[in-house]
Amino acid sequence: MKYTFPLLAVIALVGIAWLGSLIPGSQYIFGIVVPYAAMAFFLGGFVRKVLNWGKSPVPFKITTTCGQGESLPWIKHDKLEAPMTTGQVVARMAMEIFLFRSLWRNTKSEVHEGPKLTYESSKWLWLFGIIFHYSFLVIVLRHMRLFLDPVPGLVQLLEFGDGIVQVGAPHMYLTNVGILLGVVFLFGRRLINPHVRYISLANDYFPLFLIFGIAVTGVLMRYAFRTDVDIVAIKQLAVGLVTFHPAVSASAISAKIGAIFYIHIFLVSILLAYFPFSKLMHLGGIFFSPTRNMANDNRAVRYINVWNPEIKPHSYSSYEDEFREFMVNAGIPVEKELPEKSGE
Repeated sequence: MKYTFPLLAVIALVGIAWLGSLIPGSQYIFGIVVPYAAMAFFLGGFVRKVLNWGKSPVPFKITTTCGQGESLPWIKHDKLEAPMTTGQVVARMAMEIFLFRSLWRNTKSEVHEGPKLTYESSKWLWLFGIIFHYSFLVIVLRHMRLFLDPVPGLVQLLEFGDGIVQVGAPHMYLTNVGILLGVVFLFGRRLINPHVRYISLANDYFPLFLIFGIAVTGVLMRYAFRTDVDIVAIKQLAVGLVTFHPAVSASAISAKIGAIFYIHIFLVSILLAYFPFSKLMHLGGIFFSPTRNMANDNRAVRYINVWNPEIKPHSYSSYEDEFREFMVNAGIPVEKELPEKSGE
């Protein structure tokens, strides 16, 4: 049931977009109103999450280290696993962000007969993770040709490199295959691996089905429903959305753009709106992870938590002056006796 409900939800979203595209006048809603609302949710939610993370206190140095820290001169220092300087932290973060280094080093532990504990590395997870994320990135950048006029040279270069495998007409994009393979592998891993399946929730499956639906509808637009999609009308709509001048009328849109486009853009809008409230926010969270972005210099530099309130020292003598009467009444020895009351 953890993956049945998310699958049914995505199918329902496809049905809503398909039926909506058939209702006269609703194309304006699915082509203009929904994308604007989704982008507002995305930007607002993203900024709110980042600001909340930025305001969160970090009371201790909690750098994750799995290598030798800097110590004596003749002991080799692992600069990436136990960074000491800001430059080393930046290098470690760059390796994590661009190459998924911790996923490459991902170690799984299993107990076998004996009992015997073994540690292994999941290189397949790293490989398909790289394929999925970089395919997603290139697809997003490649779609910039719809929003920019003239199209930047970098986008044209990416599009040329992505379609360098001349298979079929139109030629196949490598990232289309990569993102589908990545989603299928990540979904299959959650089904086959009993440990991952046990901890997986419905909100882990929903974005996978949603991204799969986006990729499939995009592929169908390019290869199966080309006659139903007018790329010039789509670019007019996209440029109008970006410039906040959506001048294309609903009748013109409905006449030139088929239902498959509305399904595609509606699923993309749902993903954008859902993004800041899901685990997909690791896109921004990686930069705010204190286990990664802090230097391992606990012994060299005293860490001061700037969020701690200023605490005024309270000496024992002032403590006793404040509570002497109560201490005497409780039979607790004091350094100074209570002053005699006048008239006694």
